[in-house]
Amino acid sequence: MSGLRKRKSRQRPEQRRNEMIKKQIKHSGRKAARILLGAGLTALLAGCAGRTPKLPETEGTLNPQVSEEANPSASQEEPLKEEPLKVVTTVFPYYDFTRQISGGLIESGQVELELIVPAGMDSHSFEPTPADIIKIQDADLIICNGGAMEQWFERVLDSLDTQNQQVITMMDYVDTVEEEIVEGMEAEEHDHSHDHVHPAGVPKEGEEGHLYDDGHEQEIEYDEHIWTSPVNAMTLSEVIAGTLCEMDESNQEIYRENLAEYEEKLSALDQKFRDIAEHGKRRLVVFGDKFPLRYFFDEYGLEYRAAFSGCSTDTEPSAKTIAYLIDKVRELDIPAVYYLELSSHRVAEIIGEETGAEPLLFHSCHNVTRREFDSGVTYLELMEQNAVNLSKGLN
Repeated sequence: MSGLRKRKSRQRPEQRRNEMIKKQIKHSGRKAARILLGAGLTALLAGCAGRTPKLPETEGTLNPQVSEEANPSASQEEPLKEEPLKVVTTVFPYYDFTRQISGGLIESGQVELELIVPAGMDSHSFEPTPADIIKIQDADLIICNGGAMEQWFERVLDSLDTQNQQVITMMDYVDTVEEEIVEGMEAEEHDHSHDHVHPAGVPKEGEEGHLYDDGHEQEIEYDEHIWTSPVNAMTLSEVIAGTLCEMDESNQEIYRENLAEYEEKLSALDQKFRDIAEHGKRRLVVFGDKFPLRYFFDEYGLEYRAAFSGCSTDTEPSAKTIAYLIDKVRELDIPAVYYLELSSHRVAEIIGEETGAEPLLFHSCHNVTRREFDSGVTYLELMEQNAVNLSKGLN
């Protein structure tokens, strides 16, 4: 079959999994050992159940020439079956970018694409199963985001032999920005692991916001949701397309054509958001939720108030924070208050009940529901919905 890429010589699955188990035992301790030994035993049992490669049949004779005369088709060598390019991504945006760039190659079986963090799951709290680890181990190309929300992935990667794999970390390809605490935002407690707790956003006087009053250094936290800007989405799509072209040279033309078409759509989306921001009656938006959208808001020059920062582990803001957001909506006569996907709407609903503002979804595209995933929803579709809802909030 033309266009398929031959996979490089790799270790047998049983060998690779046994090595992975040994490394994971050393790295993660007894808990990981129990998990991964289970995976290894499962793989071993599967191998014993009939996965040993079959030898060519010779029609019951020790003389291959006799067999060939009896069955002329047996003398024709089976064509070497070329394997598909196996790609895994940790989060939904890169899954969809890869899907758009690969185009019909997925449908034809020339590219296999898997999403590791399943639909409906928050990657901040995700823990991989043995099956997930095997998917990562067997991939040719691994596309991850990086950052604190994927510490689980770093642990898995450290336990694997990746010499025959390509790993790209998307946060390496864009300019990252720090998380920030804006007016009215709930300050998250910061634990230095030695019984000192400090409110986030309280730097030592005269410093740049990274030291606490007692001199302890605050760990800098970056907003990891880099895909929320359509401009960044174009950059990240180019990285994926370039890597696919290098790994699958026979299909370069397809990847390049699909990328060009996709970037046209992303560029049109970018322009739509610029028009909405430019012609809106106001610049400030209120979130009764976390705020993982710094890249988006910085790109379009918008301001925000929110209950929590993007990577906060808190889910219930204090009465003081809610009261502040209610007052801000009333003060500026803001017509909408936003909540995120896969989170509670309750805070936004409370603000709406008190002010008359309409609670609306703003989708960060971090992940989607199982129903959305099964329906084939795309990044572009979700962002188009955001454009409609953002316009309501700015006018």
